[in-house]
Amino acid sequence: MSSAGSQSLFSALQRLASDLVTGEELVQRLQAATESGNPLRVKYGIDPTFPEVHLGHAVPLRVLRLFQDHGHLPVLILGDATARLGDPTGRNEQRPPLTTEEVENNAATYLDQIGRIVDLSSDRCEVRRNSEWFAGMDFFGALQLAAQGTVARLLERDDFRQRMDQRQAVHLHEMMYPLMQGWDSVAVQADVEIGGNDQLFNLHMGRLLQERNSQTAQVCLTTPLLLGTDGSKMSKSLGNHVPLAGNPNDAFGKIMSLSDEAMPAWFALLTPLSESELQDLLAGHPRDAKVGLARSIVAWLHGDEAAAAAILEFDQRFREGGLPTDIPELRLTGDSLPLAQLLKAAKLANSTSDARRLLEQGGVRVDGVVLKDPNALVEIGEDGILCQVGKRRVARIFLDPA
Repeated sequence: MSSAGSQSLFSALQRLASDLVTGEELVQRLQAATESGNPLRVKYGIDPTFPEVHLGHAVPLRVLRLFQDHGHLPVLILGDATARLGDPTGRNEQRPPLTTEEVENNAATYLDQIGRIVDLSSDRCEVRRNSEWFAGMDFFGALQLAAQGTVARLLERDDFRQRMDQRQAVHLHEMMYPLMQGWDSVAVQADVEIGGNDQLFNLHMGRLLQERNSQTAQVCLTTPLLLGTDGSKMSKSLGNHVPLAGNPNDAFGKIMSLSDEAMPAWFALLTPLSESELQDLLAGHPRDAKVGLARSIVAWLHGDEAAAAAILEFDQRFREGGLPTDIPELRLTGDSLPLAQLLKAAKLANSTSDARRLLEQGGVRVDGVVLKDPNALVEIGEDGILCQVGKRRVARIFLDPA
């Protein structure tokens, strides 16, 4: 990579970075890599906590691809060991405690999903699992790892300190997570680590452990968190996420539901538009800008043909008030269920409480009729029933006797 290429990469990274520790170190390493011809080892770790990788993950993955396109080596770590820690209090839905089987089930399609953004060819990317080094670590090895941190340092992490201040429990094994993530950096000898800006403390731990193990401390690069379609943190449990490998039509519809205020951040973090191009687009009609955003993201993940088809589908469903052309069919086994439970069983609502909320808001139609009673028993005949939840979720449900 030339010096001009290094400068171009650094400029692109500055646009996407929330924290850069430190920018001066990164410039020096990019220059050294140019002179030596040795690519930087750029680490990104993702825990298979849920089956789907979503657009929130796409922001750091886009940074990883930038490094790759400039000749550096992505080191992708599937955190199959760290994913099992979870949050034993149950308060953090983003970190449920998982079994080994659940982790493996979640991880099964991760490479296919991530491969939509990063080239995972063996000569262009190094893919590792952190069970490689943690599965064989015995109790005394874990104690030796724990000895490289201090309680005072770990309590600098915001969520630990806040819970302590509120006299809420902080479990010992939770405090091992930053050390485990930091040890990942030692294990793969990372030159740069990428993560969301909520991971800055853990990335700093990687720097600390590398220094204590006679390695050069990695550069930490964090990216802003992409908020979900409802303006809160993107999460599968909240249903406000856009899966990387989901249905293109669903992705297009979800992106069109963004608020006007959310668009600039989505454009900046997920598209290659320059600042001037972005401002010109946002200066026009918000709906046109949103269509441009949705088209760009769907084409990026699924291809131009899928994006064009998604626009036609959206226009038919929302402009013309029609139903989607391909209505999925679901078969449930058993007796009739109260409507709220039926919506959850059919995966048209994320939970029973979510179904109740949708019903109360008048967002549910059964065979074209708005229903609001969550306890209503809907008769399902041989032809099934057509359920519409909001504008995007539609399914024809059949009931098979138990």
